[in-house]
Order: sequence, then C-alpha cells, then structure tokens
Amino acid sequence: MPEINLPIVIGASLIDSINPCAFGVLIFLLTYLAASVRRKIHMLINGLIYIFGVFITYFAAGLLLLPIIQELGAFSVASYLVIAAIVIIAGLLEIKDFFMYGKGFSLSIFPSEAERIKKYVKRVSGKKLTAFLLGCFVAIVELPCTGAVYLAVLALMSLSGITMSNISFLVIYNVIFVLPLLIILYIVYKGISTEKLENWRQKHKGLMRLSIGLILISLGIWMVYTVI
Repeated sequence: MPEINLPIVIGASLIDSINPCAFGVLIFLLTYLAASVRRKIHMLINGLIYIFGVFITYFAAGLLLLPIIQELGAFSVASYLVIAAIVIIAGLLEIKDFFMYGKGFSLSIFPSEAERIKKYVKRVSGKKLTAFLLGCFVAIVELPCTGAVYLAVLALMSLSGITMSNISFLVIYNVIFVLPLLIILYIVYKGISTEKLENWRQKHKGLMRLSIGLILISLGIWMVYTVI
C-alpha cells in the first residue's frame, strides 16, 4: 500500500482548502465584525484568532483520528478499501451538488448547526476568546463538508502511524487548509466588501464542489488501484 508524501499532502490540502463551507462562515463572520467593531484592526485580530481556532481544531482532529484509523484491524486492506469507498462516495455527492445543489443529501454543515453558528457569531464582537472558540466549533461542525479529503490523507498517514514526519505533514496540511481564509481576511481588511466576496462564493461554489468531487473520486480510485 502507498505511503504519504509531501506532494500528496500539498495537493490534497489545496483541494480541501477551496471548500465553500469554510469560505461562507468566515465571510459571514467578517460581515458582522465589519459592522460591529469600531476599528478595522479589531476585525483583523478577531479574524486571525478565529482562523487560528480552525487550524488548532483541525490539526487536533488529525492527531486524534490518526491512531484510531491505524487501530482498525492494524489497518488491514479491507479497512483501507472501506475508507477509499467513503472518499469516492463523498466525491460523487460533491459532483451531484454541482448539478443538483440542495436536492438529496449533501456534504454541508447541518442546518441546525448553521443556525447555531449565526448565533455564536453575534457574540464575538471584540471578544477574542469567543472568536477562538467559534473557530473551534466551526471546524468541528464543518467536518462533514470538508473531512473527506482529510480522511483519505489520514488513511495514508496511518500506514506509518504517528511519526515526526506525519506530524510535520499535518502541520503543512493545515497551514495550507487555512491559507485561503487568511487571504480572504486580508483582502477584506484592505477594503474589498464582504458582499462582493459572498457573490463570488455563490457564483463559483458549484465549480469548487465539482473540482473537489473529481479529485476525491480520483484519489479514491487511486487508493483502490494501489492495493489490488
């Protein structure tokens, strides 16, 4: 079975990072902060803290899941193929959303959790701890939307277990995962309106889902091919 390497980590994290779920929550948060804080620097600081919360939680989830996946029958071929099948199904769902968004099951934040996020956003304002906790909460509830690529990468990492190399790969993966969020925060801080960003997200979210879906299917098929 194949082991993880840096090109796979970088490629997978780049795909994972263009997820419209993650973009949407940050844009909503920045829209509220822009209207509620007195100085733009406060919006920037709270945005950075929020993104740091996302990073820490996603990284911690990887550290937690890695040994669990490894323990699945000492990571047998059958377990590996099950994860590959999950990745392929996730890819098919993403492609389905390109053609029929909103119909049937989707890899998105559950509506009840989306409402909770909206309530929590309104509690952030100038509270740095709240911004951090919001980032942690969002990273957890958006896992159904963003977790398929991560799961595939963790499956590859589990072949060698928790090593310094894999921990380094997790850091690199999650830095790249939050990089687009940092870019969005920066351009809003520099004056681009959140309304323009949200219009852009809505216009391109179908293509983002299609891209993620195609990559997921390709990754899943590659995982199957390497063990048969």
